[in-house]
Amino acid sequence: MATFQDLKTAVAENLHDGDVVAFEGFTHLIPHAAAHEAIRQGRKDLTLVRMTPDVIYDQMIGMGMAKKLVFSYAGNPGVGLLRRLRDAVENGWPNRPEVEEHSHAAMANAYEAGASGLPCAIFRGYLGAGLEQVNPNIKRVACPFTGEMLAAVPSVRPDVTFIHAQKADRKGNVLVEGIIGIQKEAVLAAKRAVVTVEEIVEDFDDVHPNACILPRWTVTAICEVPGGAHPSYAHGYYDRDNKSYLDWDKIAAERDSFQAWMQDNVLNAGPQNFAGRVEHLRSAK
Repeated sequence: MATFQDLKTAVAENLHDGDVVAFEGFTHLIPHAAAHEAIRQGRKDLTLVRMTPDVIYDQMIGMGMAKKLVFSYAGNPGVGLLRRLRDAVENGWPNRPEVEEHSHAAMANAYEAGASGLPCAIFRGYLGAGLEQVNPNIKRVACPFTGEMLAAVPSVRPDVTFIHAQKADRKGNVLVEGIIGIQKEAVLAAKRAVVTVEEIVEDFDDVHPNACILPRWTVTAICEVPGGAHPSYAHGYYDRDNKSYLDWDKIAAERDSFQAWMQDNVLNAGPQNFAGRVEHLRSAK
């Protein structure tokens, strides 16, 4: 059942060295504040799982937190490559994580299989692709009914999943609006789930009946962190901060500038900074 906690406590109690962890969000609702708290707490030897690793994983990789990466498409959205990830993979700085790359379809199916308690996902995919030659976790299986050869990958079952959402009610239910991505399945597949939200409300009486709601029994901890998805956006609350993504490409290009930015904006900062950044973004309109 969900408990209400501050973010520092929730991360300390639910994310441990060596965990398999997913920080999920697709286009918006990316849990930057939660990832920054994990960085401040110095977690290490993590297997980082994500459907589309972007800036938060670039930061975590650059801080030496990643033992292994399980992902589909890694990049700074709309800008280009992830420079800290590239430095880690090519040059081993600050360490060289193991890489397990998949397609989007494989990752989505793997999360869904994990949410269903299954050991693997079976689907049509990877036909004509080269990933099978570099990823031994992509297998081929024959359908027992038709004989069709299908792709199979291990299910994703994180020790802990972090997501950001718009609202939680006082009972601990969580409302996710807009592009859902794979957040629902990532929570259901995990042993523990921590959700940061823009606000806590009394109830969801005014919510559309087809909204995505995670019931309180699927969530371990809820943390009220306004602006916690910045620089990604939160549908209905604030827009994407495109400048931050453009700036990151320059910041992450050199190790010294990366380390200085992380010191000033993550290690010496806190969750309250996210609300300030969003207010600045709104006032600049």
